[in-house]
Amino acid sequence: MTPSGFRDCRGIRTSGKGPLIAFPPAAPAPPPHGVGSHSAGAAAAAGRPRATGAAPAFASSRRLRAGLVGGHPDRAGHREAAAASPPAAAPAPGRVYGRRWLVLLLFSLLAFAQGLVWNTWGPIQNSARQAYGFSSWDIALLVLWGPIGFLPCFAFMWLLDKRGLRITVLLTSFLMVLGTGLRCIPISDLMLKRRLIHGGQLLNGLAGPTVTNAAPFLSTTWFSADERATATAIASMLSYLGGACAFLVGPLVVPAPNGTSPLLASENSRAHIKDLIETVLYAEFGVVCLLFSATLAYFPPRPPLPPSVAAASQRLSYRRSFCRLLSNLRFLMIALAYAIPLGVFAGWSGVLDLILTPVHVSQVDAGWIGFWSIVGGCVVGIAMARFADFIRGMLKLILLLLFSGATISSTWFTLTCLNSITHLPLTTVTLYASCILLGVFLNSSIPIFFELFVETVYPVPEGITCGVVTFLSNMFMGVLLFFLTFYHTELSWFNWCLPGSCLLSLLLILCFRESYDRLYLDVVVSV
Repeated sequence: MTPSGFRDCRGIRTSGKGPLIAFPPAAPAPPPHGVGSHSAGAAAAAGRPRATGAAPAFASSRRLRAGLVGGHPDRAGHREAAAASPPAAAPAPGRVYGRRWLVLLLFSLLAFAQGLVWNTWGPIQNSARQAYGFSSWDIALLVLWGPIGFLPCFAFMWLLDKRGLRITVLLTSFLMVLGTGLRCIPISDLMLKRRLIHGGQLLNGLAGPTVTNAAPFLSTTWFSADERATATAIASMLSYLGGACAFLVGPLVVPAPNGTSPLLASENSRAHIKDLIETVLYAEFGVVCLLFSATLAYFPPRPPLPPSVAAASQRLSYRRSFCRLLSNLRFLMIALAYAIPLGVFAGWSGVLDLILTPVHVSQVDAGWIGFWSIVGGCVVGIAMARFADFIRGMLKLILLLLFSGATISSTWFTLTCLNSITHLPLTTVTLYASCILLGVFLNSSIPIFFELFVETVYPVPEGITCGVVTFLSNMFMGVLLFFLTFYHTELSWFNWCLPGSCLLSLLLILCFRESYDRLYLDVVVSV
């Protein structure tokens, strides 16, 4: 890459201090052994992994400038990336392997199961009260074990950084096996049974840091630059889809107390509901055991060759990464823009049945509302990520559009619940529409945020970056649920937290100056 080419790509002069990254020689690097001059299609036909080569070019130099120069580049970040990367040899073309989709599938299914187990009790809280004698405090605490499980988040981040993906995923799946198995121990003592259920939810919560934070690490390790956002979206969204399926599975399998047959005596009714709840618990335990066995049999830590220049480059150390994150004001700004509204929304979704009960919404309807709000967010989130893979440098604009819609939807829902004051129509249609739109806008922003975090603070490792922001999100969620355990008789204050947090995040995103340091390395250095 010549200096003039550098100026055309970045719009930055190379005279004076010179470029911030040492470029490879102008002659193209020889292909790796075994690739030769075959095209990607020939390599795939021969059964070999496809060579990605350079990242896809932009439509024009104007599009490239807009995609890479969303703000002034982080010069310190480029200097550290240059220092961390091997300076002498030219980067070899990246290679991707077909097995990457199997690795993504196993990880995504594990994330799905973790979200399903976490949200077991919220959608059937009325039935759980009758079967096990749970109180409102117990229901809130069962949801609260999720964010509490993020307290040792930094230990899992260290394990991911030092020992890699396989060891971390195996430990995570083993914790899930222990947690779901603990809930299935047959004990007649209700007090001891409740304690075992709480312990199982805590162990499942300890699996949350990996399934939430490791998605960008997995996408960088296995996928090329034009597939990273899509892979991140799939891996991160499946956890939320598991929580959504809990809204569907629980109420459909377990009847509400007022839906049981009036011919049954009270004790028989409670025993019937308890048997159905235990059926759900056994089914979840079986699914988790199956996934653990599959992960143990096959889950490679990394591909034989990296898929991109960014994947092959060295990263900052564990301690330097934290110093870099805590001293980066732009990162702290966008981290709060993610953590506050997503933490509030996660806590709100976990007790959605509790929130909708005062407005006379049944347990089944509340389950369907929660299900479609999260499913819609997952579908739109993957579509948005795929769009971001095709058109680079649009992450901030996408987030602005999503949070504008989230602010409007959350305000609509809150005012609808106060229909005695606002006189807005309170119907199933309006509740469905406002909740589903809110879930679509907020959940679909998660993979976009993750990609923006990694781009902003590169070369900080992806697991550490996303671990910090999800830890903050779960701290906000935990604080909100902590207050809910004391103020659970009147929940209008909880609803008002939604539009307030969305509006605050919208302002933070508007003031944020974006940059794309990792994308710059892949597009420019690999050309």
